[in-house]
Amino acid sequence: MQDARHDRTEQSGNPAKPRSRRLPRQVRERQILDAAVTVFARYGYHEAAMDEISEVAGISKPMIYAYLGAKDELFVACIRREANRLIDSITQAVDADLNPDEQLWRGLHAFFEYVNDNRASWTVLHRQASVQGQPFTAELSEWRERALNLVAGLLARAGGSSEQPVQLEQMQPFAAALVGAGESMLDWWIDHPEYTADALSMRLMNLVWMGFGDMVQGRRWKPS
Repeated sequence: MQDARHDRTEQSGNPAKPRSRRLPRQVRERQILDAAVTVFARYGYHEAAMDEISEVAGISKPMIYAYLGAKDELFVACIRREANRLIDSITQAVDADLNPDEQLWRGLHAFFEYVNDNRASWTVLHRQASVQGQPFTAELSEWRERALNLVAGLLARAGGSSEQPVQLEQMQPFAAALVGAGESMLDWWIDHPEYTADALSMRLMNLVWMGFGDMVQGRRWKPS
C-alpha cells in the first residue's frame, strides 16, 4: 500500500498542496479598508481607482465588492471606521476621575496624537468627505455630532457641581466652537507638519481653557 501511494505521487509529479487557510471576514475587511483609506487619501474620492485599492489590499475586486460593496459604499465604510477610531481614541484618553481641565487636555491631546499617527485617516474623514456631498456628508455630520456631545459633556462637568449641575444643551455652542477650532487647526497642520502634536494641542488648550475656564464657571464679559 505504501509503495502504491509512492508510485501515484511519482506518476503525477505534483504532490497535493496543503489548502491555504481562509482569513476571517473581519481580517479581510480590515485589509480592504486600510488599503482604501490609503488610496482615497492619496488621490481623492473621484480619482481613486478600485483596481489600485485591490492591488494595495492584495484582494480581488470581486471580493471587495462582495465584502464592502461598490466604491461609494466603500468610501462610506472608510469614513465610518475612521470616525469610530478617532472617537474611541479620545474617549479612552479621558479619565473621569481627573479634574475637568485635565480631562479636556487629555482629549485634545489624544485628538492630535491620533491625527499625527493617522494622517491619511484625517484626510479621508475631513478633507475628502466634507466636499463630496451626500451620503458622505451625512456620515461626517454624525461623527461631528458625537464629537460635540463628547466635548459638551466635558465642559458641563467643568462648569457644574453636584448641587448645581450644568445642562449638556447649555454647553453645545461652546463645544461647537471648540470642535470647529480643533478641525481648523488640524487641517492647517496637515500642510505644516513641522509642528508637533504636543505643541499644537497645548496651544489649543491654552486658547480655549483660558476663556472657557471662566465662561463655564459663570463669569462673562460684557460690553461697557
